[in-house]
Amino acid sequence: MTWVFSLMTMQGLLGGLDNLWHHEITERLPNRRTAARELSLHAVRELLYAFVFLGLAWFRWQGIWTVLLAAIFVVEVVITLADFVVEDRTRRLPPFERILHTVLAMNFGAVLTVLSPVLFQWWSMPTAVIFAPSATFSWILSVFGVGVFAWSVRNTAAVLSLRRPPEWVCNPIAPGVSARPRTVLVSGATGFIGGHLVRRLVERGDRVIVLTRDADKALNRFGPHVRIVTRLGDVDSATDIDAIVNLAGATILGIPWTRRRRAQLIDSRVGTTRALLELAGRLSRPPRSLISASAIGYYGVHGSEPLDEEAEPSAVFQSRLCQQWEAAADSGGDMGMRVVKLRIGLVLGRDGGALPQLARPHRLGLGAVLGSGTQWMSWIHIVDLIRLFEFALDTPLIRGAVNAVSPNPVTHLQMQRAIARVLHRPLWLRVPAFAVRAGLGEMAQLLIDGQRVVPNRAVTLGFEFDYSRVEEALASLLAKGRPQIDATTADVYFNGDCPVCRTEMTHYAERCAGAQPGLHFIDSVGRPNDFAQCGLRLEHLARRVYLRDASGRILSGMPAITALWDKVPGYRVLSRVFNWPVLRPLSVLVYDHLVAPTLAFWASRRSATAARRSG
Repeated sequence: MTWVFSLMTMQGLLGGLDNLWHHEITERLPNRRTAARELSLHAVRELLYAFVFLGLAWFRWQGIWTVLLAAIFVVEVVITLADFVVEDRTRRLPPFERILHTVLAMNFGAVLTVLSPVLFQWWSMPTAVIFAPSATFSWILSVFGVGVFAWSVRNTAAVLSLRRPPEWVCNPIAPGVSARPRTVLVSGATGFIGGHLVRRLVERGDRVIVLTRDADKALNRFGPHVRIVTRLGDVDSATDIDAIVNLAGATILGIPWTRRRRAQLIDSRVGTTRALLELAGRLSRPPRSLISASAIGYYGVHGSEPLDEEAEPSAVFQSRLCQQWEAAADSGGDMGMRVVKLRIGLVLGRDGGALPQLARPHRLGLGAVLGSGTQWMSWIHIVDLIRLFEFALDTPLIRGAVNAVSPNPVTHLQMQRAIARVLHRPLWLRVPAFAVRAGLGEMAQLLIDGQRVVPNRAVTLGFEFDYSRVEEALASLLAKGRPQIDATTADVYFNGDCPVCRTEMTHYAERCAGAQPGLHFIDSVGRPNDFAQCGLRLEHLARRVYLRDASGRILSGMPAITALWDKVPGYRVLSRVFNWPVLRPLSVLVYDHLVAPTLAFWASRRSATAARRSG
């Protein structure tokens, strides 16, 4: 077995290199919707490899059990051949990856050649699984087995994510109509802030050009409602762009600030800003406005001193980073552009920003105060931040720096206590400041020192915050996960060709007839154009339940059903149960990947059969 184990070790090393370098780093397959089928094959093959690595490392498979091993190897060969076909149809393999795949196939053939006599020998023995470890090789192959199993789980999760309906289908965007629509180019549009901003611009009637390195991600988020460009060179000089919003920049909190990381943080901001200005310079008519994101890190460390837009920066990295970022943006003024620099604080949002990371330990009962807790946190609700971007776009008087923070900053201790109160959790842990500084180095300033920033310019110019108190903001974002929609007066769209859907919705309609007269149940098959402005066609409506309230807000899928249950007499308990933190994502997963596709397929088959019979 020494030769078998040696060849299997080589297979594990080469396979790990292929997965890490090609599938994850260079090709980024888990982010490609077109790679879902390939990743499905990878997930199954890696699961088989995990069984083979762990099984041969520790056991001898005798008698009839040899058939199981042989069957696994046959299935692996079939999956590999299918993978070759799928890869050639969906992407262009780099030369090194093609060579590596060839070597892997040859090495696997060598494994089968050397292992075949062993399997024949085991076949002639009494049926049993015998514990037979092989010293060092057992542990080496166990490491590979655990690794490929983890990769199988990771690829399965990626497939589930990629096969989920696109975000713009799950959360439709209803484009607005504007008397004077503008064209806005947004960089960093697929990020947390950018995603919210693009949706808002589309909803109010603006035309949006999205600059992104990941076209698949942008298409998934925004669908047909935006123009997607991956290179600024693709923007023709005759393109009429009224404003540029620059949100691009690598995440500052996470990877330690090594020299290389600092260079990446600077280039992702300064380099992108300069590229956008180069585009503005070659356009036949330069944009009127440049709204550039910055951060309150501009001010550095100032203790408890209130900081308005006139405050001086500090000699620390986070401050120098923002200074260089803003200096690059200021060059737009030389082109006649109105430059606004929004210095953004801690952004609180349900689906991104700082809040999920802040709230997660609290949900587990492990909320902690970092350091003394007296460090200031200057925060802003995502709704107010997006409104402030709109305000900057729409108000010609705004120029220069604007602090994008709530008028009421809080200390870290106050923030943690407020989260604990909203989530009804204790707050009892403390993490010493020296431990955070030892682990994060200078990056610990973001967590331990803080800034007390106030939005003087925004308030002076007449901007009014919807969420000026942190308690109100947290209550709106952490409230039991219930959808932010009024289902009392709403239209419920369902696939009437599906017997299950029709029976279920008829039942709900009967129960709501007297108690909820504002709920209207509509067969989407008979009204396929009701969501045409959102880009949704009958093929989308046939696969999901949609709920649209009187204000035009839309829910779909499982969130729409739980919102409906909350209004149907006798079903409110069910709504609460399925909104529990554990059941909510699980129910969405089952609905998106099992219930909805199965019912839609059944309905389409029934319709096709009925059409043939009538014809």
